[in-house]
Amino acid sequence: MTHASKRQLFAALALGVLALCGLPAHAQDFPTKPVRILTPFPVGSGPEGLLRLVADKLSRTWGKPVVVENKPGGNGFIAIDTFKRGATDGHDLIQLDGVHLSAYPYLFKKLPYDAKTDFEPLLPLFKTYFFIAVATDSPYKTVADLVADAKANPGKLNYGSWSVGNPVHLGSALFESVTGTDMQHVIYKETSMLYTGVANGELSFALGTNATAGAMHRAGKLRYLAVAAPKRVSAFPNVPTIGESGGPVGFEVSGWTTIAAPKGLPKALTDKIQRDIEKALAEPDVREKFATFAYEPFILNRQQFNAYIQAESTRFGAIIKKAQVSLD
Repeated sequence: MTHASKRQLFAALALGVLALCGLPAHAQDFPTKPVRILTPFPVGSGPEGLLRLVADKLSRTWGKPVVVENKPGGNGFIAIDTFKRGATDGHDLIQLDGVHLSAYPYLFKKLPYDAKTDFEPLLPLFKTYFFIAVATDSPYKTVADLVADAKANPGKLNYGSWSVGNPVHLGSALFESVTGTDMQHVIYKETSMLYTGVANGELSFALGTNATAGAMHRAGKLRYLAVAAPKRVSAFPNVPTIGESGGPVGFEVSGWTTIAAPKGLPKALTDKIQRDIEKALAEPDVREKFATFAYEPFILNRQQFNAYIQAESTRFGAIIKKAQVSLD
């Protein structure tokens, strides 16, 4: 047998083994070139910082550069447009905010993407809960105090966010709804300005994660009144849940991000990418990053994750309809 024949035989045997394993050769070889992960989050933000750490782990696992490319602004549409015009073979991935998949389809009559046909969400990277943040010298000691004042003074109290339709705005609108209060929504241009507004007493409160409000909290200018979570978060064991603080029991406002691939990739390939990201998320220094931002592991398989996205979509749809919020 010639050397060429032997090479052909070995190649055929290798392909046969891969086929028996249910893993196409292109999935086994992935990646064959640098991988780009687009993100709508700005440099230095919590979700982006975690993504860069994950990307570094993937670079080592895959033996190819994994580059994070920031495309902030435009409600994330700039990043999404770049992703849609990019590689469709898995070498271009994207980090999405949960609202891109669950809330925006209800907020916009016309979107520059289809949440169900353009993306294959692989796994959630983390889950984070929102705190009710008030000024350090705020008269409110409990959520019950805040709600009582809002009911006694309809339309006088206010809360803030950095745009219409983001999780802070929608979560605050939901809080209004379930507490039967009437408060004013104030929009700030930047996240830092929003929490400065709380600290200065311009706002009665604002919802914020530890990644967004944490700097002002650590500086002693904000106080976490309660957390909108089913139980106390491990990073802040002394902060009660909203239910424990006299507010509605079980009230939850959470955020999450995902890495998504283009829709239509072979399952073997998406499974491989997903497994490698899961391994990266389990690394000790990545877990330390979680603690920095009070992120929590959010472990779901693909079927569970898709069901969760659908449930979140239904929940946000109801909130948006009741609040009569539209961005068109």
